[in-house]
Amino acid sequence: MTLTLVIAAILAGLAGVLGVRSIITERRRTRWTVVLMILSFLAQLMWLGMRGEQRASCPLLDSGEILVFLAWSLSLFYLIVGSAYRVTLLGMFSAPVVTVMLLAAVIPGMLDAAPAKQTNVDYWGEMHSAVSVLSYGALALGAISAVMFLVLDRLLKTRDTSSGLFKKMPPLHTIVKSVVRLTVIGVSFLTVGLACGLMMRSQGGGVHLWVAKAVWVAYVLLLGQWFVRGVTPKKMSVFVVVLFVASLSVFAAL
Repeated sequence: MTLTLVIAAILAGLAGVLGVRSIITERRRTRWTVVLMILSFLAQLMWLGMRGEQRASCPLLDSGEILVFLAWSLSLFYLIVGSAYRVTLLGMFSAPVVTVMLLAAVIPGMLDAAPAKQTNVDYWGEMHSAVSVLSYGALALGAISAVMFLVLDRLLKTRDTSSGLFKKMPPLHTIVKSVVRLTVIGVSFLTVGLACGLMMRSQGGGVHLWVAKAVWVAYVLLLGQWFVRGVTPKKMSVFVVVLFVASLSVFAAL
């Protein structure tokens, strides 16, 4: 099974390398980025399916499984959003993140060598874990889109407009829309995940549920600022990146 993850990591890594090469040297986008990301996504899905059968539950019980699920979620939202919002260049930015997550997951000790089959599964807890981690795929891609905005903003300010990277970047307003929409999608999924968490048999849900609530409040306040009072696109992008990095503390509380 580990080989499946290594193959998925290699495919995502190739997607990123080919994406960078085609943009910088040939100054054009390549369809291979999307094709390789689809293949990597399918390999991740295959691994999660096999691991789920071993666990007899959603495979989110050790650090390695969480990393794979996050990588799969990020890949899923990239494949959906990249074509929907015409920001396929996201693959060049997101593929390395997926690769790092998958390679980190196969580090010895990250995955249980002999995963125990679960009994008396709390399905509200299963839904809480799965939907919450899925939300982080959208939030992660939102943060990556925000990095794209900051890179393009920097290129404009330094007047470095001759590079292939600049010429293939989507317009600033398109990137900003993707940042906001992905953040809204992520917060929506996180809302559902928290609602499921409140229905769990073990009321309270532990420290991680309280951290997740704090993350949800922070994102809601940020979106409120954007839609009600207004925030500059640059500040919004910086806040989205910083908040996502800070929100990863929820996994330390598991």
